[in-house]
Amino acid sequence: MSTAPPLSERVRPSILVLTLVLALSLVLAACGGGDDDAAQKSEPAKAQGAFPVRIDHKYGTTEIKAPAKRVVTLGLSDQDAVLALGVKPVGAVDWFKERPFGKWAWTQQLWGASPPTIVGERDNFNIEKIAVLKPDLIIALYSGMKKAQYDALSRIAPTVGQPLKYDDYAAPWQEMTRMTGRALGMEARANELITKIDQRFAQVRKEHPEFAGKTTAVIDPYEAGKYAVFAPNDPKVVFMTSLGFSVPDKVTKAVGKEYAAEIGSERLDLVDVDRLVFLTGDPTAQKRVEGDKVFGTLKAAKEKRALFVPYEDPPVGAALSFNTVLSVPYAIDQIIPLLTVLAS
Repeated sequence: MSTAPPLSERVRPSILVLTLVLALSLVLAACGGGDDDAAQKSEPAKAQGAFPVRIDHKYGTTEIKAPAKRVVTLGLSDQDAVLALGVKPVGAVDWFKERPFGKWAWTQQLWGASPPTIVGERDNFNIEKIAVLKPDLIIALYSGMKKAQYDALSRIAPTVGQPLKYDDYAAPWQEMTRMTGRALGMEARANELITKIDQRFAQVRKEHPEFAGKTTAVIDPYEAGKYAVFAPNDPKVVFMTSLGFSVPDKVTKAVGKEYAAEIGSERLDLVDVDRLVFLTGDPTAQKRVEGDKVFGTLKAAKEKRALFVPYEDPPVGAALSFNTVLSVPYAIDQIIPLLTVLAS
């Protein structure tokens, strides 16, 4: 069974952008899958910041008086930043039943034999289960947590809600990593990880100057003859532009203020770009797209400049969509060889 959720959950961050488009994005620098992968191989970090700390969020300001030892994460991808900083959440939510609590390739080693207790499905939190875990910190950044839920959770432990300046599910991974770092007293370490990822992207651009200036579009072929073309500010597209690619004006105009433009085959001329990236949620998607007569007329198709990236096996599309400080490095390591072959 595919882990890709319905289109409504893949294209609209206000519902779930995560698109783990899954639809849900990123992370690297020495964060790749190589020997320099500090986040994957380092010893658990210790809180270095001075407590108490105060964190502003959607529902007010939360004061955290001491380093947390028992953390519960309630956002789709919140566990990744916590794990990257050397802390294993004792509780997490289940968003995609085939992959409980987001146990993807980039986190498996970090979870080890200590998976978290599942305390709800998506934004339906089980308050009683959370209370039983006796958390000393609850993090709900990449979530749709409501005020009533926040009030109930705050009676259990200090609770950090969604980032203040962003819509639900729309905060960039950098902001969520920094907020998590502050909450855990590891802000310096969080900034370090972000810097390493910036350096990794810069390294890729230097090693692959052929990417510079080439146009790209990221698409979900969610149904026969129907496509979701993601906006320039979608995490998956931002990932591609961070590698050096650019988004053509015609795509930007077609998307407008939405998070994706839903088009039919007749509008595929919009995405006749240098590097066309399809995120495929099922094994029949590539064959379906290649069988689309309009797709066959595109220069990108004729010149074999279309890349079909699976959500699973390996979960490259999931990594692009999950958009975290742990998934980005994995995505870079996986997609660069594919893009390089495409360019040859």
